[in-house]
Amino acid sequence: MEFLEIKNLSKKFDEKCVLNDINLNLSSGKIIGLLGKNGAGKTTLIKLINDLLTPTSGAIFVKGNKIGVETKKIISYLPERTYLNNQMKVKEIFRYFEDFYDDFDIQKAMRLLKDLDLDENQSLSKMSKGMKEKVQLVLVLSREAELYILDEPLGGVDPATRDYILDTILSNFNENASVIISTHLIADIERILDEAVFIDKGRIVLQGDTDDLRRQENASIDEIFRRMFKC
Repeated sequence: MEFLEIKNLSKKFDEKCVLNDINLNLSSGKIIGLLGKNGAGKTTLIKLINDLLTPTSGAIFVKGNKIGVETKKIISYLPERTYLNNQMKVKEIFRYFEDFYDDFDIQKAMRLLKDLDLDENQSLSKMSKGMKEKVQLVLVLSREAELYILDEPLGGVDPATRDYILDTILSNFNENASVIISTHLIADIERILDEAVFIDKGRIVLQGDTDDLRRQENASIDEIFRRMFKC
C-alpha cells in the first residue's frame, strides 16, 4: 500500500477546472518536490490533501484512510500564508500547540527557535514577515508527524536561512515519514529531493525519482523545470 494515494482527483471552482483527473501514488520515507508555475494547482492539491477543500470528484487516501479526522492527526501542514494570532507571543503559541497536538515536541521547538535567532518572548506583531514564517516552520517541524506538507516554505527567508531550513528537514527526517515541498525555488531545494512531481494546468505532466530524471534528461531538476515551462 502506498502512503499517499490520489485517485481520479478533480477540483472545480464554479466552471473553472483547477485540477483535472489527477492520479498519484507516493511511498513513505521520501522527500518529494511538488513543482509547477503559479496557478498550476499546487496549493489547491495541498489543501485537498489537508481536507481544507472538498474534491469535485475522486478521492485521497493516507495510509489507506480517506482524508478526514484520522489523517489530520498525522499530517503537519505549513500553509503558504501565516495563520497565527498576531497578538500572541511565541511561547504562548508553543503552549497552545503543545495542548492541541499530542505529537508536538516543545523542547525541539525551543532548540529550532534558538538556532533561528528568534525570541520566545516576542509577539508576532513585532516580527517581520520572514520571522513569522520561521516561527510557523518551527511549529510544523516540531511535530512528530508522518507526513509533512510545506507550501512555499522558503519564499520569505534569506539564502543562509534557506540552507538551514533544508538541513533541518534532512537532519530531523524520520525514515518512516514523508515530506512534500511545494516551491518555485527549485535550484535551492533539489539537493534534498528524492522524487519530483511536475504539475501544469491541473495535470501531472512528469513524475519520477530525481536521479532517474536527471539521467534521462541529462539536466538538473531546475533545468528540466525551465525547459518544460519555458522559464
